[in-house]
Amino acid sequence: MSFDLAARLAARRAEHLYRQRPLLDSPQGPDVVVDGQPLLAFCNNDYLGLANHPQVIEAWRAGASRWGVGGGASHLVVGHATPHHELEEALADLTGRPRALLFTTGYMANLGAVTGLVGQGDTVLEDRLNHASLLDAGLLSGARFNRYLHNDADSLAKRLEKATGNTLVVTDGVFSMDGDLADLPALARATKAKGAWLMVDDAHGFGPLGAHGGGIVEHFGLSQEDVPVLVGTLGKAFGTAGAFVAGSDALIESLIQFARPYIYTTSQPPALACATLKSLELLRTEHWRREHLNALIRQFRQGAEQIGLALMDSFTPIQPILIGDSAKAMRLSQMLRERGLMVTAIRPPTVPAGSARLRVTLTAAHSEAQVQLLLNALEECFRLLGATEPDHA
Repeated sequence: MSFDLAARLAARRAEHLYRQRPLLDSPQGPDVVVDGQPLLAFCNNDYLGLANHPQVIEAWRAGASRWGVGGGASHLVVGHATPHHELEEALADLTGRPRALLFTTGYMANLGAVTGLVGQGDTVLEDRLNHASLLDAGLLSGARFNRYLHNDADSLAKRLEKATGNTLVVTDGVFSMDGDLADLPALARATKAKGAWLMVDDAHGFGPLGAHGGGIVEHFGLSQEDVPVLVGTLGKAFGTAGAFVAGSDALIESLIQFARPYIYTTSQPPALACATLKSLELLRTEHWRREHLNALIRQFRQGAEQIGLALMDSFTPIQPILIGDSAKAMRLSQMLRERGLMVTAIRPPTVPAGSARLRVTLTAAHSEAQVQLLLNALEECFRLLGATEPDHA
């Protein structure tokens, strides 16, 4: 018996689900060079335009001169440097929580938080559309695992009735493929009523949401009692890399003791923490970034609705256009690329079968003129392909 990898790959190609890595030959930003072609990109998560900000770059360089370029060891051995500690304190302040804990990636933060809190005899309940890292964390925890209907507090309440042991309810804050927000107030009420804990992965909410960029918890005015476990990533609106969990002193100390993805990995470069401290400062002081981004979102939605595109229910920088058929989504993406624009087609299994889409993402680095270029190109491509109505075949 052997692995027939060639057959698996051929099947994926036949289903129009084969994935290839575009080769980026420029810094992140609206204007990029991909596979040797200059393109106007609407597909990265650099929501506040900080990934190539000169002050953030300079903070990285200064940090490398002072601290070197590698973490050198795990946080618990000798890899927890002063910039890491300062960044954790700044993130705790941003979230209004006593403590925060740095992780190397968002995937590791989610794995660490879930598996560090629950295990055999416990229960994990997750939204059906949660990010893959959250679903994997629930399965790997060894706890009883179940999924409730998307953003449905009544569905969650029914599953909470059957929960055993310590129960952790897990949801995305902003759902990365649809752009809609979790109904956190309703989810928090249902969770607290049963003495369970609510964990929110707000990877796409920090920066764009909240009066001060504090994310979905700030947006809804919720407290640590409502959302005891708050996860955020640094590679999106913060423009750098890594992730964090914020919460009570007892939570953070417990993760330091029991979260294997934290314990058994080398810390991120201290210079990266220096860069993130600068991006966090810009996030908190340059309010025009969020204001400009929100204006672009309104411009795009109004223009897309005039064209007749099938938008999803999102007022975030994630603006998916529902297509339905994977082959049609791929063709539209290619047509846009031929016109100098990069918009990614998202297909199953990342999204449910029959819901392939173009995933447009907007950033504060885009201009109104660039968004209008996108709208003009979308109108032309959809007219040529006759695809203004979603195809659910």
